[in-house]
Amino acid sequence: MIVTVQVLIFLLLYLLVFVLCVVAVVDLLRRPTAAFVSAGKRTKGFWGAVLGVATAVAFVAIPYPLGIGELQFLALGSAVAAIVYLVDVRPAVAPYSGGRRGPRAPGGRGGW
Repeated sequence: MIVTVQVLIFLLLYLLVFVLCVVAVVDLLRRPTAAFVSAGKRTKGFWGAVLGVATAVAFVAIPYPLGIGELQFLALGSAVAAIVYLVDVRPAVAPYSGGRRGPRAPGGRGGW
């Protein structure tokens, strides 16, 4: 009973790391390349490589019932890479990424 709960918690933690990495990669792909330079951060290619490797490692680290279960000791590094991107880089590049910058005015188009 206890072992089953421990295995389930272990599995959920590794799935959480994988989902965190996927969210970071999806956000990275939505940002324009120039936003990273404008924000004074490393390039989009650098973060793409870091997050791509982190996502691959996190995927391989998912334990046996759903995944391979190898490289589990490196999953912490994957979590760190995704968290650094989401907490530091994402807010810095957001103002340079275009899109909506605030609540929409009544009527849909702004204006008077």
